[in-house]
Amino acid sequence: MEKQRDFYFDNGKFLLIFFVVFGHLIRSFIAEHELLYAIYKTIYSFHMPAFILVSGHFAKGYYEKGYLLKLMKKLLIPYFIFQIIYSVYYYFLLDESQFSVNIFDPEWSLWFLISLFCWHLLLPLFTKLHPVTSFIFSIIIGVLIGYIDSIDTYLSLSRTFVFFPFFLLGYFLQREHFQHLKAKKTMMSSTIIILTIFIYFYSFPTMDFEWLFGSNPYSQLDNNFMFSWLQRLFIYGISFIMVFSFWALVPKQKFFFTKIGKYTLYIYLLHGFVVKYFRGSRFETWIAENHSLWILAVLALCLTLLLSSKCIRTIAQPMIELKTVYWQRLFKQFNQRLFS
Repeated sequence: MEKQRDFYFDNGKFLLIFFVVFGHLIRSFIAEHELLYAIYKTIYSFHMPAFILVSGHFAKGYYEKGYLLKLMKKLLIPYFIFQIIYSVYYYFLLDESQFSVNIFDPEWSLWFLISLFCWHLLLPLFTKLHPVTSFIFSIIIGVLIGYIDSIDTYLSLSRTFVFFPFFLLGYFLQREHFQHLKAKKTMMSSTIIILTIFIYFYSFPTMDFEWLFGSNPYSQLDNNFMFSWLQRLFIYGISFIMVFSFWALVPKQKFFFTKIGKYTLYIYLLHGFVVKYFRGSRFETWIAENHSLWILAVLALCLTLLLSSKCIRTIAQPMIELKTVYWQRLFKQFNQRLFS
């Protein structure tokens, strides 16, 4: 019997995956719309860090026997599969002259899979230290790593080190820590914090949004190279505040969308095919010409619901979970109907 899932975390994961899809859909419009640009930076200041934090929270069993093999099956094999699929898809969609697959340079959002695997590998090293010492050490590494030009998108190394503090903190957090966030005063403060940071991004739009990606060395981000570490510390501060503000506002009750929190990996891996096709399409041009940007939120919600549907999961399960149980059932039902 399946263990009762926590509605709180499933609600949070649903909201986060919606923001992931929405953020990718509005990317093409941020250059011409200041409000959308501020929304974009606000979303990117917390959505992946919050995902990473909750991933660390559920990494408590990393020391169990066979855990590494399970991780390889859950993360690395889908990574290789989708790296090839995305390469083929881009070859035909973008009409490229030459087909190539670069296993070491993650396509689209696949960086998360390889970084998540690496974060689990780093846990045994960092959990030997005192939690506070370990966390501070991870922050120092995340700050200094930006000065090494060779650490960038290759094998998602930059993001692995930059975002590791969120994963590590999530591992150290207990369930009661999240419960403390649900106090009424905390929830009100969190709402004010999120609005304040949004207003900051809107009022001071000069900050390059790529700082929030954590994927590039400082030499590609800032002319003031010597003081780039201060900028990263500033981003860390904003992100941690936003992450806890987000989790303070996540509801604990069960809703119609709660169960979707169980299938976020499907949405995460599949939405890129739709978004990549959307960019540069006539539909995208129509939205821009008619100033109908609100449609992007509706489209993001519909896409999130569609990619988590049973039909899509049935088709994609062999590639994502490496299971063929649904296919076997369908084949069996087909044979029964055919020969009955």
